[in-house]
Amino acid sequence: MGNLIRDAAVALASLLCVQAAAAGVNLPPNAPAPMRFAADEITRAAGGKRLAIDVSLAIQSNGVPQSYRIERDGARLRVIGADAVGAMYGGLDVAEAIRTGALGDLKPGLHQPFIAQRGIKFNIPLDLRTPSYADDGDSAQANIPEMWSRDFWRELFDEMARDRFNVISLWNDNPFPSIVKVPEFPDVALNDVLRGNHRWFDGSVKHDGKRPFKPEMLEGAEVVKKITIDGKIAFWRDVMQMAKDRGIDVYWFTWNAFLFTEEGKDGLTRAQPWGKMVDYFRASVRETVKTYPLLAGMGLTAGENMKDFPEAGDTKEQSTSRKEQWLWRTYGEGIRDALMTETNRQFRLIHRLHDSKLEIIKRTWADYPGPFDLSFKYAAVAHMYGVTNPAMIKPYLSSFSPALRTWLEVRNDDIHSFRWGDAQFARDFVRAMPGPDKVAGFNMGPDGYCWGREAIALDPDSPRQLMMKKQWLSFMLWGRLSYDPSLPDALFQRAVAARFPEVSADKLVTAWTAASHIIPEVNRFYWIGNDNAWYPEACKGLRGFYSVRDFMLGSGIPESGDMNVREWRARQLAGQPMNGLTPPQVAAQMRSDAQIALAGVAVLRPHAGGDKELRQTLGDIEAMARLGQYYSAKIDGAAELALFDATSKPEHRAAAVKHLEEALARWRDYAAVYTSQYRQPILSSRVGLVDLPKLTENAASDIEIARNWKPGSLPELQPKRRSGK
Repeated sequence: MGNLIRDAAVALASLLCVQAAAAGVNLPPNAPAPMRFAADEITRAAGGKRLAIDVSLAIQSNGVPQSYRIERDGARLRVIGADAVGAMYGGLDVAEAIRTGALGDLKPGLHQPFIAQRGIKFNIPLDLRTPSYADDGDSAQANIPEMWSRDFWRELFDEMARDRFNVISLWNDNPFPSIVKVPEFPDVALNDVLRGNHRWFDGSVKHDGKRPFKPEMLEGAEVVKKITIDGKIAFWRDVMQMAKDRGIDVYWFTWNAFLFTEEGKDGLTRAQPWGKMVDYFRASVRETVKTYPLLAGMGLTAGENMKDFPEAGDTKEQSTSRKEQWLWRTYGEGIRDALMTETNRQFRLIHRLHDSKLEIIKRTWADYPGPFDLSFKYAAVAHMYGVTNPAMIKPYLSSFSPALRTWLEVRNDDIHSFRWGDAQFARDFVRAMPGPDKVAGFNMGPDGYCWGREAIALDPDSPRQLMMKKQWLSFMLWGRLSYDPSLPDALFQRAVAARFPEVSADKLVTAWTAASHIIPEVNRFYWIGNDNAWYPEACKGLRGFYSVRDFMLGSGIPESGDMNVREWRARQLAGQPMNGLTPPQVAAQMRSDAQIALAGVAVLRPHAGGDKELRQTLGDIEAMARLGQYYSAKIDGAAELALFDATSKPEHRAAAVKHLEEALARWRDYAAVYTSQYRQPILSSRVGLVDLPKLTENAASDIEIARNWKPGSLPELQPKRRSGK
């Protein structure tokens, strides 16, 4: 790989020599904003030098949207997009090739998107009074001011375009009072932006989405921005224009049905959901569609807070149907009202399957006046880092068709802190997604952490880094490979080399990839689907730390290929062949990956010098490796303790204790590395307080569980799995 980089550097030198007659970037007259952005990126990549080749960007309005061709003729390089976005993507290819020394490798040919809609799921903490599903976490609270910063959105959309993401879905319980004025309900719209006093956010807020706001929270609230509702509308119109200028569609997604500060205003009350509340939501949806002509669509949930909408005695079918009728009367009719004066506008409605039933959705929404899609929790409910071909969608695939496609919700509540980077995992994951006859696109993101600016670094940048910039390689992998999964590893290795020229890119990528294997390996072996039930960075959920007993009782992601402890024990003791990866094999693989990562860190760290980002990246690699060492020892301990439970042989108990003592030592190592660059404790929006040093006590308690274990205590039958919907 080192030879590849050197050869690319030679090619770059031959193509980028400074010549007085060299041409710049040629654009057509009145070029659209996406093309101008690409031209600027090419100029920046050249570092102020004029190019020795003539680059032109053009549009020929044919072909697949977002596609482009690269044509080369000696010193002339031409990018021809099927539209402005395609031309931008081709121009960004050129800029990247210049920046990474690979212009000579830029091959002519056609490029078109593998997945048409490549989205970021963004839980948006708009205001204390219009919260997202769970805003009590530190990252959500820290990011409330950023949601009202044009600089933030400009920077985010630039990064999304570079990574080829073209959708952002903004998820909020009920954003309407913060984004729109409703003539029939004049007292509802909110001026200014408020953030609650820190004392309200201590992990005690109920995490079911029902009570993210209480009126008493207004006491001592901080005004983080003075702005009228008219100013807010102007702000969001600007944001949507910035998104369009980078080829990005904007959607608002809601959970349903919430009233916060609206309660009691203009006759509104939650106690009468079928009364004025219907009129209010219908009018709010209508005004949102009319106020924002660049809004691509809306997504909805059938609902996190609608359990009291059905009537007493309703069957489950009747209950679901009643909720769908409420959604149609509010969202469906509201959109239809708005489109009466915009008959040519295509406004997409994305209906989540969560808490509903497909046949009832199809029946209720048959008359929707525009594009209509579904949305499905695709990746092991809330855990995308596990298997590359999630099985839970299989029973639904026959229901999807070109006439009724689904979006995939690709939830990441696995990795909040660390910089992840495994090209093959991302490539395999993307390639395994169902095709365009079933799937319209995906939205990728977490519930437990806000993907705004990072909020936990001990040595932060100013302003704090965008999460997209901190985890730059991860976002580059997911975005670029979902546009084109055939991109080679060499492209990403060149990007690493350009970013960290102080060290061997080959050694860094090897260590980084090995460390990035670990959390997927953990989830394949031990997993609970809901985002508030399993957070592998801390071995805990909202209810607490998962002990060695939990690891003996639990299982991994369905169809992961990993055997659980009791299944393995039964076959081991019966002398039967194994039907998957055994717990000792899982532990051995995890241990090997950790050793590869740690060896790489040891070699590279002395050369990090003054590069803070490289030091922090190596710190993340080490932290993931130490976490892998912890889990590998814990899995070995669980396996030996299960054998002791069945056989009463003291050597198995002794082996279990030894493994769990090793796990405790590795947990201490992990906590030390983590706290060397991240603040503790931190409050997660989904699993509550996370305090790795304090959790050392829980890691130590596993040893006592093993020492005091009574044979025959472990049930033979696997209990019913806790999972999401």
